[in-house]
This record gives sequence, C-alpha cells and structure tokens, in this order.
Amino acid sequence: MKFTMKGLFGVAAMLMASTIAAHAQTALKWAHVYETSEPFHTESVWAAEEIAKRTDGRYKIDVFPASQLGKESDINQGLKLGTVDIIISGSSFASRDYKPIGVTYYPYIFRDPSHLIAYTKSDVFKKLAQGYEDATGNHITAVTYYGTRHTTANKDIKACADMNGLKIRVPDVPAYLAMPRACGANTTPIAFAEVYLALQNGTVEAQENPLTTIEAKKFYEVQKNIALTGHIVDHLNTVVSKQLWSSLSDEDKQIFTEVMLEAAERGTKIVEEREAALVEKFKGMGIGVTEVDKADFEKTVLENVKLEDFGYVKEDWEAIRAVQ
Repeated sequence: MKFTMKGLFGVAAMLMASTIAAHAQTALKWAHVYETSEPFHTESVWAAEEIAKRTDGRYKIDVFPASQLGKESDINQGLKLGTVDIIISGSSFASRDYKPIGVTYYPYIFRDPSHLIAYTKSDVFKKLAQGYEDATGNHITAVTYYGTRHTTANKDIKACADMNGLKIRVPDVPAYLAMPRACGANTTPIAFAEVYLALQNGTVEAQENPLTTIEAKKFYEVQKNIALTGHIVDHLNTVVSKQLWSSLSDEDKQIFTEVMLEAAERGTKIVEEREAALVEKFKGMGIGVTEVDKADFEKTVLENVKLEDFGYVKEDWEAIRAVQ
C-alpha cells in the first residue's frame, strides 16, 4: 500500500488530534477561607488529586486557601459568577440564598458531631440541600464537621444564669447571638481579628468558638476558663457550582461525590481527634475546663428564642432533632 505525503500528513494530524482529545483537561478552581494547616484545606487538596486520578487526568483542580479568591461571601458569589467552581463554606452563607437551610445553626439542634453526620444522611438533609439547589443551581456534595462552639471567660460558667450580664464577643449572625442573649449576656460584634486584644484589655469578658480556634488564636492566654457549652455544632458544606455540576456526566458526578464525601469524612475525623486532645491539653495548662448543665442552657434557649424569629421551618427543626 502506498501513501502520499499528503496522506501521511493527514494520518499524523488525526493521530495528534485523537491524542490531544484523550488528554484534554478541564481546569477547575476550588476555594475556601481556611489556613493551609487545617483539614478543610489538606483534605481538599487530597480530593483534588484523587478526582484527577479517578478521571484519568481529565480534571485539574487547583485549591486556593486562606481567602486567596476572596472572603466567604465573595467565593459564594463566585459560584454564580463562574469565577470559582467548588467551595467549602458554612450553611449560614447558603441560607442567604435559601433561608431554611440555616436552621442547622439554631442552638442545640445537634446533640454532638455524630448527630450532625447522621443528619447529613437523612431525608431532611436531602430536602434542605435540594431546596438550596433549586434556589441556586449549586449542588452540595458533602458536609464536614467544623467543631463544636464553646464559651471562654474569666469567670466560671456552669449554668445559663452565670452568663447574665457577661460582656461577650459573638459574630454578628442571629443564630450565634441566640444562646448568649437567651442567657442574659451582653453581646458585642467585634471583628474576629480584634478578639484577642478585646479580651486582653477587657473590652469584652468572654467569647465563643470551637476548641481548635481557641487554641489557634491563643484565646486561652487571656481567658481563665473554658465552659463546654456546646451550643452550636458547626459544619461546612462542599458546594459545586451550577455550571460545573450541569456539565458533568453521571459517571463524573458519582466520582466527584464519592471523593468529596470521603474527604469530608477524613476532615471530620481529624477535627474530632483534635478536639478530644485539646480538652486534656487545656487542663494540663491549668485552664479551667467546665462541664456545664447543657439541659439548663437548652431549656432557656428554647423558651426565649423562637424559630420564627429566624424564619426557619419548625418541622425541619423537629425532623433534625429526631434523627438518630
């Protein structure tokens, strides 16, 4: 069989085109606001690499930590603008587009991290996640445990009444303000970066955050006691943009979901292990760590803070509380 030069060039071109097609790669951006040392970043990087492996390199995902692509509100907006493809973000931001999903920040809705994870496998989670997707087009693939919020102060706190009149820094978000206000505390919305100094100079007497944050920001240096109020079991959603999710084949959707769920499980385990170790670490440092009367706190919150004040659906709250 004879080939002309023109024919040989034609065959070569087709082979090159097929090779390029086989190695075609979609570049994606994954953004969050957390530091590179935190599991929300390390497990995102793992997930990005794992997705590349399982899709034979068809997707190249770059992870941008520490607000490199903007604050949390910015990256949520980026899903709509197409400037980011995947984010990790709290439900308080998702609730800006779909109010009912914010019910998960209502104080004492979750008993502990295992209850939160059970919720993510429940019908009520599917309903709320679908409501968010219907409102935005964005798809929630996984939920990672962020930490349980506790209270630090320079006084011993065992019951809700012990917080009466206490000057406490709380983020200016209704669900975060609910517990301290129900207990009679005076809430002050100080910028997060200024909390340490505010505690040090007495502008406020207390603050609330997960144990991992209390350690990272060294609040224990300017606070004598940690009260394990456990008022909010905090969590983060892994969210895929409408544009990306709609472009994925069913097979790729399954790969993305499986990997992101696994990454969330890995991150959750790391946070739980860190929290357990920190209780003993703080005690060893001479910090008072107090088990509070959580039933008293919960009863006071439920009596003084109404779901309707937040615009949440009571049936959703009841369904989540009933999850086993």
